[in-house]
Amino acid sequence: MLLSLVLHTYSMRYLLPSVLLLGSAPTYLLAWTLWRVLSALMPARLYQRVDDRLYCVYQNMVLFFFENYTGVQILLYGDLPKNKENVIYLANHQSTVDWIVADMLAARQDALGHVRYVLKDKLKWLPLYGFYFAQHGGIYVKRSAKFNDKEMRSKLQSYVNAGTPMYLVIFPEGTRYNATYTKLLSASQAFAAQRGLAVLKHVLTPRIKATHVAFDSMKSHLDAIYDVTVVYEGNEKGSGKYSNPPSMTEFLCKQCPKLHIHFDRIDRNEVPEEQEHMKKWLHERFEIKDRLLIEFYDSPDPERRNKFPGKSVHSRLSVKKTLPSVLILGSLTAVMLMTESGRKLYMGTCLYGTLLGCLWFVIKA
Repeated sequence: MLLSLVLHTYSMRYLLPSVLLLGSAPTYLLAWTLWRVLSALMPARLYQRVDDRLYCVYQNMVLFFFENYTGVQILLYGDLPKNKENVIYLANHQSTVDWIVADMLAARQDALGHVRYVLKDKLKWLPLYGFYFAQHGGIYVKRSAKFNDKEMRSKLQSYVNAGTPMYLVIFPEGTRYNATYTKLLSASQAFAAQRGLAVLKHVLTPRIKATHVAFDSMKSHLDAIYDVTVVYEGNEKGSGKYSNPPSMTEFLCKQCPKLHIHFDRIDRNEVPEEQEHMKKWLHERFEIKDRLLIEFYDSPDPERRNKFPGKSVHSRLSVKKTLPSVLILGSLTAVMLMTESGRKLYMGTCLYGTLLGCLWFVIKA
């Protein structure tokens, strides 16, 4: 019985982070709405600068739980620039935590507020979050034939014209890789083989549309491409056989003791502009990722297994940088919930914020 209690307590480690992260979302949206109204007649760049700072506050709270609270050891391979840059971030996609990994790297460059995502279209219906991500510069896209390149190009060009700092996160695979989803992997490999491309084992065949539109729209604004390869250690079960990467809940339950991040910076001048050439280039980058992952999981040399080639640095994010956000948003939420009028405002934001956000997307469609 005692063992059952311990195991149950361990499995509930995600509860506190979930309550604070989700519970403070209405508070955050209210703060953003107030700023949006106050800044209506102010210069757009001033609005954007403060919005980026607000976004830092919330995302630093996210990082407090996903880094400081979990105690995950982050091993960084490659030289991450210390200065801020306008970039497109390309990474392999295997877990919902992948979005947080992008935040982790951006925070180490003091560029957390500049992170903007290219997201699946259905995610725009997420209560509160879906609407706000669009306001912060996120772009929702549909897959394959339904992909609207004109809409994406128009949005990105507006950000370039406004001088908006960009840390644009794209997962070119389009969906999460999972070794147990054999039909998805087989279809991806067949797609590559039919087009004369290298067949990949530990990643899916990348799609070019979003990456090409992003690069073509922002090439005058960009400094570089960040090519990132991620492994969640703790999921291997022998050579080439490992369980699913952790979900956000599992990650918060400390089921990932180490996070390996391989980083490669590619200057924008090294990236081909023409779509077919870029398609070949992107696939070659994913071939490199695949070789890194094969080496990590399947190397015949035990000394080279469970790590990327080269020297790694144990990168830590100071709790002094993240804890204040937890205290600020947690306190504001608690104060609001202490009074009847505050509770009504809080619940009204949850309800009407969600409904108005959905209505906004319907009108924009």
